[in-house]
Amino acid sequence: MVKKSYKRFWEVDFFRGLAVILMIIFHLLYDLNYLDIYKISLYSGPILIYLYSIGSSFLLLVGISLALSYSRIKKKFPKKEVQLKYIKRGLMIFSLGLFITVVSWLYLNEGFIIFGVLHCIGLSIILAIPFLKYRYLNFSIGIILIILGIILKNFTFDFSYLLFLGFVPNQFYTIDYFPLLPWFGVVLVGIFIGNCLYVDNKRQFRLKNLDEFRFIRLFGFLGRHSLLIYFIHQPVMLAILHLFLII
Repeated sequence: MVKKSYKRFWEVDFFRGLAVILMIIFHLLYDLNYLDIYKISLYSGPILIYLYSIGSSFLLLVGISLALSYSRIKKKFPKKEVQLKYIKRGLMIFSLGLFITVVSWLYLNEGFIIFGVLHCIGLSIILAIPFLKYRYLNFSIGIILIILGIILKNFTFDFSYLLFLGFVPNQFYTIDYFPLLPWFGVVLVGIFIGNCLYVDNKRQFRLKNLDEFRFIRLFGFLGRHSLLIYFIHQPVMLAILHLFLII
């Protein structure tokens, strides 16, 4: 069987790889703080802004990647097959999020991940299916969802069944929380950007090819394997830090 290939855009892989590096740095700071190696306030001030910047970058890139993927396959496969592809992809990523929920509960117990970034990405991919062909509608709805999410952040509620939407229960604490409000809105804005900048899998702006530089290729490699890196980097870092503590 001949492997199908398609055009990749080096800048998308590069920025995804950069987001991966920034994410690893934050998780390293978290691990150092958790293990009492280096104490730092992680959820206030500049670090909090840094964390939101990483989350926004990842989910914008999820939207842009969805737009690119859809532009490649929409004319090659029947509509139902395209939808099934995204449903399977979303369920796979959401399942990885559930696995992380179990692992974080076993390792942390208090503050374990209930609806983190992988849960959000997985569900967002499925919810985005009806929006993949639109531009300005996505931007408008995305901005509304972001505003709603920011407003919801100022309230807590005495129920937990809408936790995934952004209705935070009283006394709720988790180390990783990405509710659909506002973050699905960020994904929709990403789809808008992707559909504007890349039409029919063609770049709509001029950009010099920098993929010949090793630095760019390295970040591109990280970007192309971002899901795998996200899944394995924490166990690797924790193992190294625990070994450091023993030594």
